[in-house]
Amino acid sequence: MNNASTQSEQILLVHTEGPVATLTLNRPRQRNCLSEALLGDITSAINSLGKDAAVKAIVIAANGPAFSSGHDLKELNARRADADGGRDYFAHIMALCSTMMQAIVTCPKPVIAKVQGLATAAGCQLVASCDLAIAVDTAQFATPGVNIGLFCSTPMVALSRNVPRKQAMEMLLLGDMIDAHQAESWGLINRAVPEDRLDEAVDGFTSTLAQKPGQTIAIGKAAFYAQLEMDLASAYDFASDVMVRNMLAADAVEGIGAFLEKRDPVWQDQT
Repeated sequence: MNNASTQSEQILLVHTEGPVATLTLNRPRQRNCLSEALLGDITSAINSLGKDAAVKAIVIAANGPAFSSGHDLKELNARRADADGGRDYFAHIMALCSTMMQAIVTCPKPVIAKVQGLATAAGCQLVASCDLAIAVDTAQFATPGVNIGLFCSTPMVALSRNVPRKQAMEMLLLGDMIDAHQAESWGLINRAVPEDRLDEAVDGFTSTLAQKPGQTIAIGKAAFYAQLEMDLASAYDFASDVMVRNMLAADAVEGIGAFLEKRDPVWQDQT
């Protein structure tokens, strides 16, 4: 797959080499936050590659120091000026994000997160949604929404399907960073490797997957997710509604505003 515009203008780079397709998030100055456009582009690429018989594995990578910092809070906060306070737009974004995460899960091809840096909030959700994940040993992970008044409800869906309950709650309630080795021990990622071995480790997975029968992989992957305790779509529908209502709450207004203005928030129960 080739893109017509220059690399610097593309927010998602798509490159296919042999049986492996690589999607590279390309908003390094914005810490690869998941804008409306980027969510749509990732979904379209995953759906297209899932139908490509020549592709045996998909890698999601990123340019810059961060893998992804989560939702584009500036983009979301700008819609508070809408007549409904942003409700419809927030609902649209949460549904779009949930659709993208589910596209990864329902894609018949294995999807691998190649994590070269920080992955927080919906960026951590993206890592958790991938079938496999390899990270540099300096990478960090967090679901820190609680710190800005916006509980990571939709990231919780993917996180709780990868990490044991107590560890998931620790990440969600405390909002603290965990390092790559901790993420590996908790099951959020498969491997934590030195930076100079990241390519080798990912290539090891993709080269092995390329040798497997694609239809078998597709059947097995679908069966794996189907047998999980809770229906994924139902969980995302519920969590998206929670996320929308939370976006409209006073502490989210205050917390996100404070975050963007680089000041300490003043919570409602502190006034």
